[in-house]
Amino acid sequence: MAVSSSASDHTSGVPHVLAHSPKDNVAVVVVEGLKAGTKALGVITETDSTFTVEVKDDVPIGHKVALVDLSDRDTVIKYAQDVGRMTASAAKGRHVHTHNMKTKRW
Repeated sequence: MAVSSSASDHTSGVPHVLAHSPKDNVAVVVVEGLKAGTKALGVITETDSTFTVEVKDDVPIGHKVALVDLSDRDTVIKYAQDVGRMTASAAKGRHVHTHNMKTKRW
């Protein structure tokens, strides 16, 4: 994952996003009202390590943020598993959801 490994600019210590594995290329928003321009604190639950990512869009809780630049047809990795594919591009920090991703589940 190509994200910063330092969370030194984040003051509250409460994560904004969670990734399950270092292999994930998206992270799930776990707070209400995540706004564009936020330097979001993230936690990789598998390793209990932190990272930061600058969020480029307002993203609702439960939706995803790209941790790397994703192109149309790229595989979306969550839980270290292929969970779907991009149907449009999303740069690092952008909102990822049904408007630009097709899940394998549905």
